[in-house]
Amino acid sequence: MTNEQERNMILVLGGTGKTGRRVVERLRDAGVPVRVGSRSAEQPFDWTDQTTWAPVLRNVNAVYVSFYPDLAVPGAPEAVGAFANLAVASGVTRLVLLSGRGEEEAQAAEKLIQSAGAEWTILRSSWFSQNFSEDYLREPVVGGEVFLPVGTVPEPFVDADDIAEVAVAALTGGGHAGQLYELTGPRLLTFADAIGEIAQATGRRIDFVPVSVEEYAGALAAEGVPVEVVELLTYLFTTVLDGRNALLADGVQRALGRPPRDFTDFARDTAVTGVWDRT
Repeated sequence: MTNEQERNMILVLGGTGKTGRRVVERLRDAGVPVRVGSRSAEQPFDWTDQTTWAPVLRNVNAVYVSFYPDLAVPGAPEAVGAFANLAVASGVTRLVLLSGRGEEEAQAAEKLIQSAGAEWTILRSSWFSQNFSEDYLREPVVGGEVFLPVGTVPEPFVDADDIAEVAVAALTGGGHAGQLYELTGPRLLTFADAIGEIAQATGRRIDFVPVSVEEYAGALAAEGVPVEVVELLTYLFTTVLDGRNALLADGVQRALGRPPRDFTDFARDTAVTGVWDRT
């Protein structure tokens, strides 16, 4: 790698996560020097250990900022702001933040990114379609019963591949500085609708069962899920899904010049991988 390439390196925080690993793959396919920021990386990065921050910023020009597990976690905005300030002081000129719709904490982090002194782009994203296939909802889908504390409020599920494509465009291209992209899918679906589409794609019966917040939290606790994770999930299901996000946005179209991917396509393409098959 040449010195010039090193100076143009892109750091992808959360580089092994749902969006981050897709960003890394696309950057590498394009021949862009990239460094993965994660606890398991060759040069480890940990949001809770500030001594790991400066080393990963060496020779970095742009950063994709994805906070794990979510910007709604107490202290997350402050951590993002402190990292952004260090990044700019280290020579970073471009910051792309993965944010969340309807989260006051996420919008606090957005303001700190915007005031850090670098070019910035905000990706304010709705609920990922891939939460059904790569996260905590995959196991219930495979089991044939999905219990959630949600009713009939719809959500414009967005595909993680769309988010990654917008992120790469913002990290490497022009015309995205100072833009706030609200990223959604092209349709509003309830969680029952989404489960129904997955069932149709898999050819299996998968039941959606609405439960109370108390029942959901109790079931998670009984399974040994950490208290802080239970609190985060119940917050997301009850606050973020209270109707405030039940509207479509044009962020994917604005950033990429094409419509966002539909949930039906996600369900069909994911089903053929076997990830939802009973083992």
